[in-house]
Amino acid sequence: MTQIRKPVRPAALAGTAGLAGLALLATALTVPARAAIPARPDQIAFKPFAYQPPDAKAYRTVLKSGPVAYVAEDHELPLVSITMTIRGGSYLDPAGKEGLSDLAGYLLVRGGTQAMTAEQLEERLAFLAANLNSSIGDDRGTVSLNLLSKDLDEGLKLLRQVLTEPRFQEDRLALRKQQLLSDMKSRNDDSADIEARERGFLAWGEGYYTNRYDTKASVESITREDLLAFHKKWFTPRNFLVTAAGDFGKGVSRAEMVRKLDALFAGWPFKGEAAPGVPKPDHKMVPGLYIVDKDVNQGRVSILLPGISRDDPEYFPVIVMNDILGGGGFTSRITNRVRSDEGLAYSAGSGLVGGVWYPGLLRAGFQSKVRTCSYATEIVLEEMRKMKEAEVSDEELQTAKRSFVDTLSRRFITKAQTMAVFADEEFTGREKTDPGFYRNYAANVEKVTKADVKKAAARLLATDKATILAVGKMADLLNPDPKHPIKFPDLTGGKMTQLPLRDPFTMKPMPLAAPAAPAAAPAASAAPAAPAAAPASPAK
Repeated sequence: MTQIRKPVRPAALAGTAGLAGLALLATALTVPARAAIPARPDQIAFKPFAYQPPDAKAYRTVLKSGPVAYVAEDHELPLVSITMTIRGGSYLDPAGKEGLSDLAGYLLVRGGTQAMTAEQLEERLAFLAANLNSSIGDDRGTVSLNLLSKDLDEGLKLLRQVLTEPRFQEDRLALRKQQLLSDMKSRNDDSADIEARERGFLAWGEGYYTNRYDTKASVESITREDLLAFHKKWFTPRNFLVTAAGDFGKGVSRAEMVRKLDALFAGWPFKGEAAPGVPKPDHKMVPGLYIVDKDVNQGRVSILLPGISRDDPEYFPVIVMNDILGGGGFTSRITNRVRSDEGLAYSAGSGLVGGVWYPGLLRAGFQSKVRTCSYATEIVLEEMRKMKEAEVSDEELQTAKRSFVDTLSRRFITKAQTMAVFADEEFTGREKTDPGFYRNYAANVEKVTKADVKKAAARLLATDKATILAVGKMADLLNPDPKHPIKFPDLTGGKMTQLPLRDPFTMKPMPLAAPAAPAAAPAASAAPAAPAAAPASPAK
């Protein structure tokens, strides 16, 4: 049956519209007027951002089997992420076996287990869509497992095999050694690699462990037995720290996950040794200009000064000072002067990270055309001097503070990231010495004053004691662009040393090449001109 709608009378419509109009009028009279819209986006005012990091104690537990664990449930995805941090790094490499820890870390997972060949382990992990990785760096090793929640138990079994019974398969060892030897050939190809390497030698000395590079002889001497001995000595629960985050499976609580981790490390088949602490350098950086002769279009420069430890009482003023100087990107002085104003470099700035085991470095650096490197260096030194001579502006201070406070929460976006932060605090000891570091972070940044920044600059920016490293064509570095006739040696009071390139297979300095003799002036007669005497070698 067709439904016939009753027509709506115009009077009814008018009455409805009238009531709606009255309602709108009443709302307009009772709601305060909206604030005027700012003319520019940068004029929009926001409430101060406040963030309080979570408390590590809520996630920390000491396993019965020894390691400290940070465990958090996260049901956003059906995934589990487990990461182990191992105390010990390349500083444990015996003399003549440099590269041993790196090989052990690389092959721990990639070299199979006693129960599974490398190929079988890879195939099983691929079937599970799981990622199992391992590595060992300067001061710690890492083993990480990421997989679907439903496969957690099998993943833990595979992880146990890798940790207790690595195979270090011979063919995989031979292949990796071949790769390392091949990579050594290119050690002097990239000026960035050369700069980073020589920067380490200048800062920490030839004998410090971070400067003990693997060589052809050391890599060739490493055997499977060396890897097994290294593993058995250092891979013990007393050197482990573990994090676990994710959805641990249907009906699996955090407490149950802790029990699974306890079982992972229970009944360890060998005792091992407690890893010693990271050694401290005893080298004192020597001021002056150091040049590595490398024929490239773009020179690289590092300006080095002694830094601080992260537990330094002036840590917060120092990091704010560095942010204003060159660490804050386009809001920093060095970037604005060297890149934006002068157009001398695409990337220019400074970096300072408080040292964990010993005081770190304050480094300013850039890459520029070789003949303008000295001018750009003078600008950086000038900006450092200005930081010492006058207080920063209110705007600079506020911008720097906001960059630290407003980005703090990024370290704690996911549960896995949060557990990683807590684990690092535990590993480096700050969990005991300063357990409230992150919870007090924002307040400590906000306390920094302009006077504090100036004091920090006066303490650290001793430009007359700077160590300057330049990598580029030496003849051009010492022959500046006529538009900016700044002579490099004048920046360090005439102190200049040429650093040789290193043999890529032995890492020993190679003999310096004799300077090329300049072409002689044409003689008046038709006879060929005798070659001019070679110029004196640069001062060392």
